[in-house]
Amino acid sequence: MKIPLRHPAIGIPALLALALAGCGTNAAPPQTGLDEVDACFETSEGLIPVTLELATEHAQRQMGLMLRQTLPANRGMLFDYPESREASQGFWMYRTLIPLDIAFLDKERTIHTIRTMTPCPESQGQHCPVYPADHQYWSAVEMNAGFFSKKNIQPGDRLRIGRAACQD
Repeated sequence: MKIPLRHPAIGIPALLALALAGCGTNAAPPQTGLDEVDACFETSEGLIPVTLELATEHAQRQMGLMLRQTLPANRGMLFDYPESREASQGFWMYRTLIPLDIAFLDKERTIHTIRTMTPCPESQGQHCPVYPADHQYWSAVEMNAGFFSKKNIQPGDRLRIGRAACQD
């Protein structure tokens, strides 16, 4: 049975739009709208101000900076945990599009380990490497790759939270 196409000018674009709609990925958009906090890293050379998005809930920590195409300078994400995490419970970069540095911090927010992490595409799935902390930790901070070395932030330096905490 042949069905006549009465309005090809409308029908063809509509069919094309439907066909292309199925070509996208099923990935959720990057998370946005998280609370932010002013903070600074206390180093031997002084205070280095940053703005951090807060990932305090399980789902927020799980999503992290996945699918972000950029991260503005001096901005990052603070992952806070309600209890300590074992050194082997590291981070991975599954579906993360930009290279990142991560600093693992103890309960007093002193840095113990800093690592540079490379993006891992969705196609690699379970084969993405895990970046361990090498030390029990309570929180972690992700920043653009190279941030910690450029600012000379090292293990032993400390993260201060809040604008008032960053005043000398």
